[in-house]
Amino acid sequence: MKLFPLFVAAGVIGTGISTPALDAPQGDDDFRWSGTIARGNAIEVHNINGDVRAMATGGSSVEVTAVKRAGDHGDPDEITFDVVEFDGGVKICVVYPNQEGEPCNRHSNKDRDRDSWNDTEVEFTVRVPAGVNTVIGTVNGDVETDALGGNLSAHTVNGDVEVAAAGVVDAHTVNGGIRASVGTGDWDGQLSFHTVNGSIELMLPTDLNADVTASTVSGSFDSDFPLTVQGKWGPKHVMGKIGSGGRQLSLNTVNGGITLRRQ
Repeated sequence: MKLFPLFVAAGVIGTGISTPALDAPQGDDDFRWSGTIARGNAIEVHNINGDVRAMATGGSSVEVTAVKRAGDHGDPDEITFDVVEFDGGVKICVVYPNQEGEPCNRHSNKDRDRDSWNDTEVEFTVRVPAGVNTVIGTVNGDVETDALGGNLSAHTVNGDVEVAAAGVVDAHTVNGGIRASVGTGDWDGQLSFHTVNGSIELMLPTDLNADVTASTVSGSFDSDFPLTVQGKWGPKHVMGKIGSGGRQLSLNTVNGGITLRRQ
């Protein structure tokens, strides 16, 4: 694992990632990173308190910017960022005071008191060229994208997820809804969309073949696709086959409905 401080000399690093010097903040940006990530590799952005938005861009460079917004407690200047190269791409993580451990694997200091909390919000914007995969997430905030040109994994805890990509997509939240558009029906293993308090609306390719498991407690299930029902069926729990089946698709919520739509 190779670590990059906030300012590094220009150069070329391994795994197909060309990393120039990290630019000084421009305009209202408090953080800015840009570099070239090989097709098939990933940019990962992990936030804690604030939204994350990603958009498709032309060219070959990935760009990540962030803006800090002061809360009622703590100093925004105490918020820093880790930039870590790994075998499959680059990972960028926000760091709050009293988080200890290895870069991009830091945990809060349990001994801190309330007066030391820092509630600064950080809003990330990620610009991703075609062919680069994206992993984005936060804890308190929404996750949104336009139609990205690779695979996408999106997650939050307290917020909505509204995402789309040309490749494989998965999305998770706890307190929020999910609206996702999956660009391909060709994935390995299980594709999952889970929340607790919110609805799930999923747009899928018209030629999809998948084994579907969907469950809700306070909501209903609706599908544009004909399903061959397997086992028990009801408005709260469905096990069925779309097309010839094969790939696993899992959708779960507690308080919300589940909807499958043809793209």
